[in-house]
Amino acid sequence: MQKLTNKEEEIMHILWKLKKAFVKEVMAEITEDQPHYNTLSTIIRNLEEKGYVSYNVFGNTHQYYPLVSIEEYRKKFMSRAIDNYFNSSYKNMVSFFAKEEKITADELREILAMIEQKK
Repeated sequence: MQKLTNKEEEIMHILWKLKKAFVKEVMAEITEDQPHYNTLSTIIRNLEEKGYVSYNVFGNTHQYYPLVSIEEYRKKFMSRAIDNYFNSSYKNMVSFFAKEEKITADELREILAMIEQKK
């Protein structure tokens, strides 16, 4: 699974949300820095070449849909981020968020309870 650019990832989030969409429907979902129609079409074709999307043909147009689920993508790239930024340590990742005050003690207790329930 290839890494996506920020714009490709934004488009994938739209396709995950819509499930199936024509380029004009994807365009309607982009609120900031809306690309030209042809540029958006090229980005979607790049996603197709990377194996992230496929399409159904309707006359002269294509309706695109994701081939990769958001869960598959999240798992792959969260693992890569943890490897690259936290020395493959989930403990380092959680402590980073705790130090940055992005996670509360109550949330950590909830996570611990979830871990203990799986034992």
